[in-house]
Amino acid sequence: MISRIDLRGDALPEGGALRDLLPRAEFDVEAALEKVRPICEDVHHRGTAALIEYAQKFDGVELSQVRVPAEAIKAALEDLDPAVRAALEESIWRARIVHRGQRRTEHTTQVVPGGTVTEKWVPVERVGLYAPGGRSVYPSSVVMNVVPAQEAGVESIALASPPQKEFGGLPHPTILAACALLGVDEVYAVGGAQAVAMFAHGTEDCLPSNMVTGPGNIWVAAAKRYFTGKIGIDTEAGPTEIAVLADSTADPVHVAADLISQAEHDPLAAAVLVTDSAELADAVEKELAPQVAATKHVEDRIKPALAGKQSAIVLVDSLEDGLKVVDAYGAEHLEIQTADAAAWAARVRNAGAIFVGPWAPVSLGDYCAGSNHVLPTGGCACHSSGLSVQSFLRGIHIVDYTRDALAEVTHHVVTLAEAEDLPAHGAALKARFGWKVPTQ
Repeated sequence: MISRIDLRGDALPEGGALRDLLPRAEFDVEAALEKVRPICEDVHHRGTAALIEYAQKFDGVELSQVRVPAEAIKAALEDLDPAVRAALEESIWRARIVHRGQRRTEHTTQVVPGGTVTEKWVPVERVGLYAPGGRSVYPSSVVMNVVPAQEAGVESIALASPPQKEFGGLPHPTILAACALLGVDEVYAVGGAQAVAMFAHGTEDCLPSNMVTGPGNIWVAAAKRYFTGKIGIDTEAGPTEIAVLADSTADPVHVAADLISQAEHDPLAAAVLVTDSAELADAVEKELAPQVAATKHVEDRIKPALAGKQSAIVLVDSLEDGLKVVDAYGAEHLEIQTADAAAWAARVRNAGAIFVGPWAPVSLGDYCAGSNHVLPTGGCACHSSGLSVQSFLRGIHIVDYTRDALAEVTHHVVTLAEAEDLPAHGAALKARFGWKVPTQ
């Protein structure tokens, strides 16, 4: 059901050579880019008419408008299962207290007497948030996108989610109910690359956004790449990933369950176990079969995900080698199920989020840990972070110098300007002092 990669016996290679030995899903955003380009340009030129046409073509629904009426959002909340509402409210509360603590404060540094640099943090003015609606419904992604944007102070928030034929062309009602709980009343029944294009260019109904965030399929990722530079993005999210670093103390029942939990997202989802215990590897592999048989989405998602080239049990000689492997892999979600798990977690450098010990599974982070589940995939955790309040803030430096403070450093500025053959830079300071460099 799941392959093995045996890295025992020889010294592990470094850097890219090690990454090349590890499993990874094929996710060719560049190839998809050429297919979304005409869609994005069509939305640019035809606006809402193009969105309505693509809803018919891709989602099989006929729409007269793409903006969701306010009464539909209100009705979705009124009809929401009370248990689901309570769970969403708990998720929102926990996410809010975590993200509220992330907001940075203005800081002023006195560089020299009379010379200060202040860094202030300003939220983007408007964001477009995307909530997927393909194989599953993700109200949790609404929470994870909206809460940090709100806590950052973003004033204008719009959300798009694909129209559902089952619900009369509206996004899934649980998505709409989550929007109602969060106070988001600008919602569009638009999916895929066309949703990103709507936010990037704007239409008759939707103002353009400064930034687009949220997970989606390869077409969403390709559209984000297409508009990079015109709008800000969070990340080009690929298929979800879990890596588990485990030793002989790990419970194989837990490990197998956690691998399956991510495999049920998508046939391209990655499930990777890295262990120095062959006995644990055997036990986990034995445990997978009955747990898979007892769950849902087996043939269309879980089995192909576990059997795919992106999933494997990786055997290493030691946990030290295991740490090198998971750092090279840079998983979206990394579980540490070892003795002294917190100490090993503290040494990890590359992961979207780290889950410590047997009582912090990835599923907790997906919903109610308070952390954010919009995380870098495809190894991007080596250089990128998950969604947070900082994602929606811009740092702006405010430079304030007195005449004396400028005079004190003018000779250095002039020297560096002339070294770069940019004499007008130096002249901009000389002009303030009668074209003479102040003496020191």
